[in-house]
Amino acid sequence: MNRDWIATARTLSEALPYLQRYSGAVVVIKFGGNAMGDDDAMAEFARDIVLMRQVGVNPVVVHGGGPMINDMLAKLGIKSEFVRGKRVTDKATVEVVEMILSGLVNKRIVQAIMDAGGRAVGISGKDDDMMVCVADDPELGFVGRPVEMNVQVLRDLFTAGIIPVVAPVATGMADNETFNVNGDTAAGAIAGALQADRLLLLTDVPGVKNAAGEVVTQLSPDQIRTMTAEGTIAGGMIPKTETALAALDAGVRAVVILDGRLPNASLLELFTEHGAGSIIRSTEPRVKPRIR
Repeated sequence: MNRDWIATARTLSEALPYLQRYSGAVVVIKFGGNAMGDDDAMAEFARDIVLMRQVGVNPVVVHGGGPMINDMLAKLGIKSEFVRGKRVTDKATVEVVEMILSGLVNKRIVQAIMDAGGRAVGISGKDDDMMVCVADDPELGFVGRPVEMNVQVLRDLFTAGIIPVVAPVATGMADNETFNVNGDTAAGAIAGALQADRLLLLTDVPGVKNAAGEVVTQLSPDQIRTMTAEGTIAGGMIPKTETALAALDAGVRAVVILDGRLPNASLLELFTEHGAGSIIRSTEPRVKPRIR
């Protein structure tokens, strides 16, 4: 008998406790980075999401689109700057952001999920007033901080067996302005509002690294705060760890920062003993078995 078939059957058998553990669970996945521009990586990600839904998980995909936004801004001659890992967004920029995120990127992910045999609907934080924001920081312009969440539309999609794909664009509280929301921040707000079991932040690095450059596989909120104060956590990792802490405070069981370039990264985290990346949680131990 083919050894690969035997290995596949064994893997499926070993995954059973984790499949049971996450049946019915809500898992929010922030998808971003360079993998979004690669057709093969996109197709693999879509298959992973469809498999999750097939085994009873309720996945929500929240995506970024930084590289695509950068390309379009460059073509249009619009200068883009970043402050503390977040894009400074004026009126011209926010129009481009909404066009790329709600249009090009969102529908590409939806199509990939459908091509993999799933059902998906693309929405943004503006739909059904799912995410209402105020300005995050005057320096950042039209960058929003979620202050009101209405996630019933996501629950309705779960009930219908549909995978939501969410673009991080939101409505303003005051004058119905359009706000660009950092993708990690949006994913954390959605995960918190849904009381998600897991928030997976897929990025282009293996996880949170210590001062020696080594990935730390398990972290507590206190460790995150210390590493940030010391400057070990810096740049684009700051919004991710801030998101993790806010999500934990809102009731998310655990947040994982992991390398989205790793094949089947989300499945490795959810359905194997080893897991992947850096897991951040307040109390839950990461030891086998991970069964309710």
